[in-house]
Amino acid sequence: MSKINIYCLSLFKSDYKRIIKNNYIPVGLGNANFTSNWLTDDIGKNISYKNPYYGEYTFHYNIWKNDSILKEHTGWIGFCTYRRFWLQNKISIEDNSLNKNILKKVPNEWKNYDSILVQPIKTNKTKLSKVFKHGKKIFIKNPLLFFDKNKITIKVHFDMYHGYGNLDKAINVMDKKHREKFRNFVNNKIEFNPYNMFICKNKQILFEYYKTIFPWLKNCESVFGFDLGEKYGKKRIYGFLAERFLSYWFSTYTKALNWPIIFKDKTLRN
Repeated sequence: MSKINIYCLSLFKSDYKRIIKNNYIPVGLGNANFTSNWLTDDIGKNISYKNPYYGEYTFHYNIWKNDSILKEHTGWIGFCTYRRFWLQNKISIEDNSLNKNILKKVPNEWKNYDSILVQPIKTNKTKLSKVFKHGKKIFIKNPLLFFDKNKITIKVHFDMYHGYGNLDKAINVMDKKHREKFRNFVNNKIEFNPYNMFICKNKQILFEYYKTIFPWLKNCESVFGFDLGEKYGKKRIYGFLAERFLSYWFSTYTKALNWPIIFKDKTLRN
């Protein structure tokens, strides 16, 4: 049976027992003064101070820059968050029990795949109420979007929620190898894999991804900086850019399989 390590990222110390109970590795993000039982994003060479803007990627940076974290690891490597967990099976679950349904071993269906991504969300399924709230400027410029929701691509969706034109600005500072391919991807696709959750068959694939995503996000800092205000959709822009790029990179450079997750509010019992 293939080995799998799942790192569960949380902002809250109170999630420790829940994470350990499910045999996941607890990772603490933010300023909660996590105990030594946790992995954190502030060890060794780190960018933990960027967490309010980068989100989960401050821990990914730690993995990339500190060999000790994955030095002895072989096999699958995955990431989830304190409210969203991978399911063991692709079939519908009978109840909302986390312990019964959470991923614990590598499913047989993964045998011929390199990466696992969260089942995609459709950008053209955006509710009209949200369209009017977030996308007035876009629809004024292109009223045809109102009549054909299939034109609400990844780019249009990003413009609505994270600042008009910001995705194009970010793509403009991407390396030439990916720039136009990624631009074409976001301008034509109407779905993406959300939540910055993914699983890799091995650490070699993971590091290839890191070698591409982090230099780009660094370039984006010269465009957006960190004075982004407190509005979540813009303050966390680096995490949202990575979320869209994740879908492109893994679907282009690996054999990816979409897989279901379960949402579990932390206030509910397992």
